[in-house]
Amino acid sequence: MANLWSTQYAGSRSQIDIASYLSGYFDGEGCFAVSISPRSTLRVGWEVRPSVSVSQNATRREVLDLAMEHFGCGTIRRDPGDKTVKWEVRSLQVIRKNVIPHFREYPLLSGKQRDVDALAEVCDLMARDEHRTPQGLISIVEIVKGMNPSGTRRFDPETIKGSVSEMKA
Repeated sequence: MANLWSTQYAGSRSQIDIASYLSGYFDGEGCFAVSISPRSTLRVGWEVRPSVSVSQNATRREVLDLAMEHFGCGTIRRDPGDKTVKWEVRSLQVIRKNVIPHFREYPLLSGKQRDVDALAEVCDLMARDEHRTPQGLISIVEIVKGMNPSGTRRFDPETIKGSVSEMKA
C-alpha cells in the first residue's frame, strides 16, 4: 500500500501544478455565489454581492493558505457553524482581477463551471453598474437563479423581480 504523506506521494510543492490542484480542489469544495439582499438605501432596493469561497477542517488549513497565496487575495476566517475555516473573497474588483482569470485558464471539470461562468457574467454586469438599474438587476436575478442548484435562497427570485418591476411602473 502506498504511503500518502504529501512529501512522499505528491513530491515537493515545487513539483506540483498548484493552479490545476486548486481548480480541482475548488471543483469539489468551492462555492461561487451571488447573494441578493434587500437594502432600502439603494436605488433598486436590493444589494448584489458576489463571493468565492472554499472551506476546510481547521486541522488542514494549509490548502486555504495556499489558495490565499496563489490568488493573492482573500481572507481566512473560522466558520462557527461547522467548525471549519473558510477562505473567501467578496470584492468585485478582486474577483474579476484575481479569481475569474484563474478559472478561465484552469476550468473546473464538473457542472460547477457553470457557476463560475455565471459569476463572471454577473461581475461583468456589476462592473458596468447594471446592478443599479431595474433591468440590470432583473438580468442578474435571472443569471443567479440558475447557480448552486442544490443550495437554498433567502429571497425568491420572482419576489425580487416583482419588487423591481413595481419600481419600473
